[in-house]
Amino acid sequence: MPPIYPSRDIRGELVFLGTGTSVGVPMIGCGCATCQSTNPRNQRLRCGLAIGLPEGNLLVDTPTDLRSQLLRERLGIIHAVLFTHEHADHLFGLDDLRLFPFYLGHKLPIYCEERVERRIRHSFDYAFEQDANSLHPGAIPQLELMRITSAPFEVLGAAVTPIRLHHGRFDVFGFRFGNVAYCTDTNGIPEPSWPLLEGLDVLILDALRPRPHATHFSLPQAIEAAQRLRPRRTLFTHLSHELEHEATCAALPPGMELAYDGLRVPLT
Repeated sequence: MPPIYPSRDIRGELVFLGTGTSVGVPMIGCGCATCQSTNPRNQRLRCGLAIGLPEGNLLVDTPTDLRSQLLRERLGIIHAVLFTHEHADHLFGLDDLRLFPFYLGHKLPIYCEERVERRIRHSFDYAFEQDANSLHPGAIPQLELMRITSAPFEVLGAAVTPIRLHHGRFDVFGFRFGNVAYCTDTNGIPEPSWPLLEGLDVLILDALRPRPHATHFSLPQAIEAAQRLRPRRTLFTHLSHELEHEATCAALPPGMELAYDGLRVPLT
């Protein structure tokens, strides 16, 4: 069964599905200038990526806004999913994957570490119950869980290097694809992980707000990390409403900018 919704070709590109913090921007009930802005670059859905790899489209995380993000980007087919961690804003769009096994003709591969798998099995228990296969087609997401560790692996014809990061008291993964690395939801890079981030063309890094936070890099901390790593280009993500797009970008060092929803970046 071919996809009903036409799918844009993103091979060789990375697309930002969302760049916002867990509550998104605009934030419910907020009247600040950023939340009231008409600039589309100040309108941020929850964080996620789509990456066009040699053998198909890879999702990084399934944010709460996944359905609207895929429709906006005209992405009608996903071939595999990779998870950074199990927090709600990165996971709870998973049920929107139900269509893709119809299009693929097989279960959708899900790449995650053990802790994320436990959360998926708990939060989406209806997909794994003994009688789940007796339900009508499409009632549940059909998933094939693929366990990953800190070792590099291959997905959809591309090499992926996991990068261990600290996220407050949690450990999460960032990922490197060639010379592009995605490190959302972090407030600390362990020493063994720094060498894995050397020689990048593009570094995508968490920068929640100007002030310190218990589980995310502040913008000054993210700038400091980027200056140590010296990628050719740095894009900040997981952004709160405290970072207005134009004003913040104008004040950043050369080679650094805020990412925005819909931004497309070539893979190198």
